[in-house]
Amino acid sequence: MSTNRLGKGLEALIRSKEEQFNEKNNDGKNSSSNISEIDLKNIFTNPNQPRKIFKESSIEHLKESISSKGVLSPITVREVGEKFEVIAGERRFRASKASGKKTIPAYIIKVQNDSDMLELALIENIQRENLNPIEEAKAYEKLSLKFKMSHSKIAASVGKSRVYVTNMIRLLKLPDKILQSLIKNEITSGHARAILQLKMPNLMLRLWKRILADSLSVRASETLVKEFVFETSIIKPKLKPPNRQKIKEDNHLENDLIEIFGTKVKLKKLKRGGTIEISFFSSDDLNRILDLLESIKK
Repeated sequence: MSTNRLGKGLEALIRSKEEQFNEKNNDGKNSSSNISEIDLKNIFTNPNQPRKIFKESSIEHLKESISSKGVLSPITVREVGEKFEVIAGERRFRASKASGKKTIPAYIIKVQNDSDMLELALIENIQRENLNPIEEAKAYEKLSLKFKMSHSKIAASVGKSRVYVTNMIRLLKLPDKILQSLIKNEITSGHARAILQLKMPNLMLRLWKRILADSLSVRASETLVKEFVFETSIIKPKLKPPNRQKIKEDNHLENDLIEIFGTKVKLKKLKRGGTIEISFFSSDDLNRILDLLESIKK
C-alpha cells in the first residue's frame, strides 16, 4: 500500500487506489465515477474490522439521520465475487439496514490483500476516533503478528510514531479486568501505561483499584508506582545492619530508572563506579528502550 497519502484521510487513500486502477485500465473516469449505489443485501462486513463495539444508541441516532437525510458520506467496499465487503463505514452500513433502506452509496476500490484491508479500516477508524484503546492495540497487534508488518511500517501507515505503536501493543499485557476498565473509559491509556510498570498482575490490580477508588490522576498513579515498587523490594538480612540511608537512596534511584524505562532496572554500585542493568522481555521491548535512549541523547 502506498503511504505517500497516509495521514490525509481515507478519502485521499481511496483516490490513490482509484488513480492506480484508472491508469491501469485507461478508462479515463474521474474518482467520483467510482461511487455506486449497491444493494445492501449484497454487502457483508469485514471480519478483520478493528472496531468490535458498536453502541446501539449510536446506531439508533445514525439510523434517524439516514432516514431523514440519507447517507451523506459513502461507505468503502471491495468486490468479492458477486458481492461486496465493507472496508470502512460499517456503522453507516448497519444503520442503513436498520432504517429499512435497500441500497447505499459506496466507493468500490481494489485492495490487494487482507493486510491492506485492515490498514484501510484501521486508518478510517483512527481518523474518526471511533476506536477504544484496546481495539486500536489489537489492530496493531494483528498487523504485526498475522500480517508480519514491522512496528515502523504500521506507524508509517497510520501516521503515528513507532514508539506509540509499540506502547499501544504493550497495553494488551494488562490483566483482563484492567483492559475492560480501559474500554469503559474508567481509566486512560496514561493510567494503563503507569500500571504496566509494575509487571506483576497482582500489583497491577492493586494499583488499578486504588486509581478507581481515589480517582487518581495519571501523575499521581505514576508516583504510586514508585511506592509499590519500593514496598515489594526485598532487602536480604546481613550479619551487620546495613546502611539504611544508603539502601533508601539506591532504591530511590532504581525506582526513578524503572519509571523512566518502564521495565525492571537493577542498580549495582561498586567500590569505584558501578553498573546499571536494564531488562527487556522481547525484541519490541528492546526497540522501545533503544528509542527512549535515542530520544534522551537528543
